[in-house]
Amino acid sequence: MGKNEASGDGIKIVAKNKTAWHEYFVLEKIEAGIALAGTEVKSVRMKGAISLKESYVNFEKGEAWLVGARISPYEQGNIYNHPPERPRKLLLHKREILKLQRRVEEKGLTVVPLCTYFKQGKLKVEIGLCKGKHTFDKRETVQQREADREMSRILKRSR
Repeated sequence: MGKNEASGDGIKIVAKNKTAWHEYFVLEKIEAGIALAGTEVKSVRMKGAISLKESYVNFEKGEAWLVGARISPYEQGNIYNHPPERPRKLLLHKREILKLQRRVEEKGLTVVPLCTYFKQGKLKVEIGLCKGKHTFDKRETVQQREADREMSRILKRSR
């Protein structure tokens, strides 16, 4: 699905974190809401101006925070714009937060955002509970991808 395409269930993908899939094994995915200010919502809606490249989820005082995500300032926002890289609160149930926090502390896992999308008019973030890949794991993933592409090329030629 393309960057601005909508699927059949009213979801419009705004941004994907491709580096997360390269750097981590994703063990579990969770959908979370995100608390944004007015000009931030306008900026994302108008331009899709959000970057998840070096962002992660941090847990403080029983709350989950998205840190390092960049939302470009809204051009018509003048003095009402907010800092582009401020921490943003993720909207999750308390038991989900505690479960994620416990797994991060116990097993040394991390939580990173995988993509953002509009679902029924609200901006959502898909976060993943992830385990870091080693260099050889990354090479293996690339080799597997290339092998799959080669197989699909061979199948196309044989048809």
